[in-house]
Amino acid sequence: MKLTWKHAAILVAAATIATTALAQQRLFFGIATGGTGGTYYPLGGMLAQLISNKAVVDGKKISATAEAAGASVGNAKLLGTKDIESAFVAADILDAAFNGTGQFAGAPLKNLRVLGGLYPETVQLITRADSGINSVRDLKGKSISSGSPGSGQYQLLTDLLKVYGMSRADVKEDLSSFTQAVDKIKDGNLHATLITAGTPTAAVTDFAQSHALKVIPLSGAEIAALQKEQPFYASVQLAPNTYKGQTAAVETLAVMAVWTTHDAVPENVAYEVTKALYENTAIMGQVHAQGKNITLATATAVGKVPLHPGALKYFKEKGIVK
Repeated sequence: MKLTWKHAAILVAAATIATTALAQQRLFFGIATGGTGGTYYPLGGMLAQLISNKAVVDGKKISATAEAAGASVGNAKLLGTKDIESAFVAADILDAAFNGTGQFAGAPLKNLRVLGGLYPETVQLITRADSGINSVRDLKGKSISSGSPGSGQYQLLTDLLKVYGMSRADVKEDLSSFTQAVDKIKDGNLHATLITAGTPTAAVTDFAQSHALKVIPLSGAEIAALQKEQPFYASVQLAPNTYKGQTAAVETLAVMAVWTTHDAVPENVAYEVTKALYENTAIMGQVHAQGKNITLATATAVGKVPLHPGALKYFKEKGIVK
């Protein structure tokens, strides 16, 4: 049979109807993560797969996608404007966003809600072994990247410098991503970078494969003073051999990463995506070492930002919330 334009139009119309029908059988759910050199990105990708494979609401599959995004501050703002359904946000930034402090001064995002705590993000002050930098004090007059203004470590650099008697004016600041920053350190165009991420962090692993690495310790009276101002930061040790050449443990800080949403996400959707994560944490651990730290035991250890009712329902069923 000869295909006429009428036949072609009918076929196109049929394909459009089929596509529309398929779309109507799915609910779309976005997850804002971070840059490709960090930890948010790979874990967010696997979480999207889990949701797409496991979560169903009223007979409709939830189709989830992970999106590379700026970082905690930018992610919180996306949720504040409801431009995405969920995002990974560091606990200190989440608290600041909800309460309108720090980089959110005067503009609280009261619609933010928590789906669950994820894993500790380790603060890593990275430099070359031969840089001569052995303490935060040695950063004076040096160049350092704190990531984009939309990142958690951007605020952390301000706080770190303050407790050591300095300000941002005392350093030459660079706003590169994790990957860009370590590339600049390799080339001798940057002295140090501040990275807050789950370990091992891909960008730092890459750096250590070709250059001698130094991770600057963050401990002592100054750090204790910082923790009084920023109670979400806990003292931890970066384990020996996390990176090539880093044979000794390093005293540093960590902050919890939190899976966050907003109050316009339906309760049944929030329930199903929360369930998809916490009933499949073993799979998350296969993607990245920090995935093994995603557990129900720390799911609600996220500060005072309210849990989403859907997540709360799931945690009540599991007996971790009364």
